[in-house]
Amino acid sequence: MSKTVMILATDGFEQSELLKPKQALEDAGFRTEVVSLEAGEIKGWDEDDWGERVPVDRTLADVDADDYAALLLPGGQINPDTLRAEKRAVDLVRAFAEAGKPVAAICHAPWLLIEAGLVRGRTVTGYPSIRTDLANAGANVVDQEVATDGNLITSRNPGDIPAFSRALIAML
Repeated sequence: MSKTVMILATDGFEQSELLKPKQALEDAGFRTEVVSLEAGEIKGWDEDDWGERVPVDRTLADVDADDYAALLLPGGQINPDTLRAEKRAVDLVRAFAEAGKPVAAICHAPWLLIEAGLVRGRTVTGYPSIRTDLANAGANVVDQEVATDGNLITSRNPGDIPAFSRALIAML
C-alpha cells in the first residue's frame, strides 16, 4: 500500500497550489486525501475569481495524523485564514510536525505553522505579505522558491510549485 498524504484545505484554497502538488504526488505513486471542515466539496480560488470545486474525501473530525505520511497545506488568503481559526486544524498541523512527518505549506499556508507554534527558530519562506508575520513569530525568513528545515517545507507562490512538490516527494 502506498503512503497517503493529507491535503488540508477549505473554501478559498489557491487552486493551483492544491491541484498541481496533488497531481505530482499521485504521479510519484502516493495517495492523497483532501480533508476539510465539512463533507461535500470545497471551492478553489483561481487567481482573481472562484475556481474549480474539489471533492472532500474526509472531514477534519474523522482524521488523525497517525493515518498519514505527510501533510500538504495549500495557500490562498481565505483558506489558511479560515483554518487557523479552527482549533482542531491547528492541533492537527502540530501533531504532524511533532510526529516528525513532513509538513509542506505554500503561499499563505505558513500562517497555520505560526498558529501551531512551529516556526520559532526555523528557516521558512512564504508569500511576501506574510513574511513579517513569520519573522514576528521567530522564524528565520528567506526569499527562495523552497525552504526546508527539518520536516517543514515552505514555498512562496504558485511559481514555486514544481520545486515545492519535488521537495515534498523527496522527503517522503
